[in-house]
Amino acid sequence: MTARELALRVLLELDGMRKSEELLNRMLEHFGLGKSDRALAKELVAGTLKYQLQCDYIIARFYRHDYAKTATVLKHILRLGVYQLMHLDRVPKSAAVNESVKLARKYKGDHLAKLVNGVLRNISKATIDLESWTAALPEAKRLSIIYSYPEWLTDRWIKHYGAETAAQMLAHGNRPPATGYRINRLKADPETLFALPALADARRVEAAELDSFFFSKQFALLEPLLKEGLVSVQNPAQGLACLMAAPQPDSTVFDMCAAPGGKATFIAELMENRGRVIALDRSPAKVARIASNAAALGITIIEPSEGDALTFDQGCAVDTILLDAPCTGTGVLGRRAELRWRTTPEKLRELTELQTAMLDRAALLLRAGGALLYATCSVEPEENELQTEAFLQRHPEFILEASRLTLPGSSEGFDGGFAARFRKTEG
Repeated sequence: MTARELALRVLLELDGMRKSEELLNRMLEHFGLGKSDRALAKELVAGTLKYQLQCDYIIARFYRHDYAKTATVLKHILRLGVYQLMHLDRVPKSAAVNESVKLARKYKGDHLAKLVNGVLRNISKATIDLESWTAALPEAKRLSIIYSYPEWLTDRWIKHYGAETAAQMLAHGNRPPATGYRINRLKADPETLFALPALADARRVEAAELDSFFFSKQFALLEPLLKEGLVSVQNPAQGLACLMAAPQPDSTVFDMCAAPGGKATFIAELMENRGRVIALDRSPAKVARIASNAAALGITIIEPSEGDALTFDQGCAVDTILLDAPCTGTGVLGRRAELRWRTTPEKLRELTELQTAMLDRAALLLRAGGALLYATCSVEPEENELQTEAFLQRHPEFILEASRLTLPGSSEGFDGGFAARFRKTEG
């Protein structure tokens, strides 16, 4: 099994429910590829998924038949080839073409192998000029092709944020995502850890309130610190939401959608491991993961619980509720290669209805004087500012104390997302 064939298998077997990264990792474990092939397979899957629309646009200009009616396996083979030709400088053109032809021959026979050869041999950076080809198109359509996003989404971002900012957001989603880490202050002093050789190349987050967060590409060096629970993986944008919640030691916090537990563990850290954090999720496997993550970090106040956030009764007064709500994820499209194609206007409407129901449930459970932190990893107003305004109209007993929107690419390494803190008034 080569890296390219494994990537093809992932693309073929990916369905609307599974995540490409999870499917890829299972296949990598099964077939046992070497380190370099594993890296290439991961790059091919993520890159081909992200640039799918752009690849199709290019292929269609060189394909002499009806590309829309082409077999799915052949489309994926051509996309893999075009992605390598256009975006992987380290891969020689001969390798990109020849390996694609081999895949076509294996899966579709000699005739279509010749077709793949003919199409790919005509494609190179020298023969492709997307800027001039798309110059006369409407801006939303042009950006959709240039950056490979669904047109409905590029149109929305242009309307909400302007063409220049939208282009920056789109470009950010196509870059390799930065990996953020959080130092566990319950076990380690940040200054001591930053003096270690393993963190020599780390880029520390400049904001004072996030001084225990950093970015690093040296996962292998950090692995011992991760195993010891001195460090955990977390983007600082998630940390900002926890800081906005401002949980207090010896209080009770209810995390309504807790998996995999990153926010719950940071909240427990901010509480100095004193009090209670009820961490809820519907999936037994995810609940087990929350427990495992908390144990690794030496956190004892998290209570992993299985249940539905709309019906779960925590059985006690709650001082702070964290609702990290299910959302479209448009602030983290760079981390989920296939998500840009799965998110639709219909899905957005469904999720806003769910968010509304969950906010209303949180309003009922929170004690008077308590704080509600609503967070998403979305940049869509319907899930953020408009959802906040509607909540306040339905619940005059709440006031908005603070809110924050982070756009993808606005701060280096930060994911996009939104957070708002409400206070439930007395009486």
